[in-house]
Amino acid sequence: MTLATQAVERLALRLRELVGETHVFTPTAAYLADETETRGLRGRADLVVRPGDASEVAAVVAVCCESGTPIVPRGGGTGFAGGAVPLDGGVVLSLERLDRVLSFEPALWRMRVEAGMRTSEVRRLARANGLLFPPDPGAAESSHIGGNIATNAGGPHAFKYGVTGAWVLGVEAVVPPGELISVGGAVRKDVAGYNLKNLLVGSEGTLGIITSAWLRLMPAPEAAVPVVGLYADADGGVAAIEAVLGNGLPVAALEYLDGRVMAASGATFPGPLPAETGFAVIAEADGSAAEASALAGEVEQVLEDGALAVHAASRPAEIARLWRWRDGVSFAVTAQRGGKVSEDVVVPLDRFREALEGIEKIASRNGLESCSWGHAGDGNLHATFLVDRSDEDELIRAATAAQELFALAASLGGSISGEHGVGVVKRGQLARQWPTRALELHEGIKRVFDPENLLNPGKKVPR
Repeated sequence: MTLATQAVERLALRLRELVGETHVFTPTAAYLADETETRGLRGRADLVVRPGDASEVAAVVAVCCESGTPIVPRGGGTGFAGGAVPLDGGVVLSLERLDRVLSFEPALWRMRVEAGMRTSEVRRLARANGLLFPPDPGAAESSHIGGNIATNAGGPHAFKYGVTGAWVLGVEAVVPPGELISVGGAVRKDVAGYNLKNLLVGSEGTLGIITSAWLRLMPAPEAAVPVVGLYADADGGVAAIEAVLGNGLPVAALEYLDGRVMAASGATFPGPLPAETGFAVIAEADGSAAEASALAGEVEQVLEDGALAVHAASRPAEIARLWRWRDGVSFAVTAQRGGKVSEDVVVPLDRFREALEGIEKIASRNGLESCSWGHAGDGNLHATFLVDRSDEDELIRAATAAQELFALAASLGGSISGEHGVGVVKRGQLARQWPTRALELHEGIKRVFDPENLLNPGKKVPR
């Protein structure tokens, strides 16, 4: 719903009175896309507004609700589901100025931060005080904690420590028609009402706009030792993953990368890489120095069975290089063709090998190159179809392949999303895994929070 020119001017005037002249402006390209831009998704909006605190967010939402203007909340713009992309005009509400630490009590293992604080800063502050905020989604240097809460983001260490929502004690949020609420808080236990906190966590800005959060921390492990197993093919790698789980080894992370990913990123792998490598497994042991070392030894023994090579990183610089390499594989894959359609799906662990085979078949049917990597320990695959961004036909075929991927995940008893959310690219796909009545309840929750459908319309729940 693009507004008429005069309506935009009136709205801009009112918003500037609330947040200041320089914080309301015509959208630039940076505010109209996220990581889905590589697959051709770019939106349009009438205005961008950058409130400076929670009260200003509430005031902006009130003005937009009064005028019937759609609102698209935006954090770091690192999402892969189009959740921060404005689809049809309205206001992009950027939370980038809400980047303060509101409270920090290291002795109580908690902090409260505003939604625009970068995830990496949360982790660094915790670590500087001997603590750990375990969620480690990709793009942590750019992503905002509010966006990670809104998508309930995961990451490699979610296998042991859980996704972002597991570490959120409470949230402050603005809900229509512009009211500031807090649910949860500094307490570690609260079962007094319906779990509104967990409804807002993962809601992708469709129920409310998170302005700050109370985060739970834990003492940082003394040591972490990653071990990499390299295999000739997926059969050997999947067998190794199953062996780690079957032996009951409590690793913190259990990752996989298929042969095409290794081919794309192998030149920067921080260690010897056999030419025949067709699959890689990364398992990380953590705990006290003695615990991490002992567990890493057990992991190494298990991964050696059938491996071409096993590489254990022990020095801090080696460990940092390994995880920087792992974080960068998405960029290496994108560079192969200039674009990619990458979807995160989840399958039960006993269907993991079937999922890998299914991805290859889907790509073949649609005349595409594919690869995958992700969090093997919790069955989370980042299935990726490589595309030339300028080839419209290829983008259409990749979109078809993504639809088939969602159907595959559901048929295997899995889910259409493990950590990226639904956004716009997976809109309507929840019907593949939920019965009709569950979908009706889902839509009903949206109507209770946002009866006029102004918060991030067209995302999560289409209307």
